[in-house]
Amino acid sequence: MIGLILAAGAGRRLRPYTDTLPKALVPVDPDGEGRTTVLDLTLRNFAEVGLTDAAVVVGYRKEAVHERRTALEAKYGVKLHLVENDKAEEWNNAYSLWCARDVLTEGAILANGDTVHPVSVEQKLLEARGGARRIILALDTVKDLADEEMKVVTAGDQGVRRITKLMDPATASGEYIGVTLIEGAAAADLADALKATYERDPQLYYEDGYQELVDRGLRVDVAPIGEVPWVEIDNHDDLNRAREIACRY
Repeated sequence: MIGLILAAGAGRRLRPYTDTLPKALVPVDPDGEGRTTVLDLTLRNFAEVGLTDAAVVVGYRKEAVHERRTALEAKYGVKLHLVENDKAEEWNNAYSLWCARDVLTEGAILANGDTVHPVSVEQKLLEARGGARRIILALDTVKDLADEEMKVVTAGDQGVRRITKLMDPATASGEYIGVTLIEGAAAADLADALKATYERDPQLYYEDGYQELVDRGLRVDVAPIGEVPWVEIDNHDDLNRAREIACRY
């Protein structure tokens, strides 16, 4: 199994940091000096659960990731493979994940490059493996939801029935936090669903690819993460929250 990080996005709401950096390299250490980034935290999580290889999908300001590659490998003991997204500034992340389709054949723990979370999330996903589970989403069932969150509806032992931002928060089972375990056996089906998704609309999310799988009758499962602090960094308020959280890990 390999780690996989989507780090191709521009994160324009985080300027001026993202004038020169991809979102995954915006500093989350309390003083903002850049010693710790989301990429650092996620690679550390991967290393803690025994992953020795990680792929990073790069696009916007990819040179910043290339420059830090050797230092990150040495710091976390994880071999990095960089995957190019040639449409990072034009298309949404359904295409970005499709670019890593060859990586998925090895089985992967996928993490968004803007999600600060503890290693317990990866541990929960690994504990949930087995049986017919091929794709397992990390789900926050505790947080109060609003309109912007990626909401999920589950139905008992049927797994995910719906995943979208566009639903009444009161109807949701929880929020997908941007971390997924993908077994190698699911790689071909997921790649095909992602391709259908971005061909339908290049601005769709990879979560729309998960919905495509569900609509095709394929199973997507969830693993509740419990009450743990985490944040998806979309703007400067989120970044301040990330800095409060990151210093605990």
